[in-house]
Amino acid sequence: MPRVVVDVMLKPEILDPQGQAVANALPSLGVNDVASVRIGRRIELEFTGQPDLDQVRSLADKLLANPVIEDFTVRVAEPGEAAVTP
Repeated sequence: MPRVVVDVMLKPEILDPQGQAVANALPSLGVNDVASVRIGRRIELEFTGQPDLDQVRSLADKLLANPVIEDFTVRVAEPGEAAVTP
């Protein structure tokens, strides 16, 4: 079945406190060469037929992302790309 992936990220000008917390913790784990961290989310939609990407973009804009503070990308998952499972 075709899967569509929607990646949602805070806009670059929006402060990312979760990303900052991770960035601040990295040196304590011996990781000192990371310049910055941004945290986002990934939504996977599995379709029974061919996905309508325009419809998915509209869904993302109205339901999955907050367009005031977030950007999103929509793409069809590559064949063989591992699905994120709970």
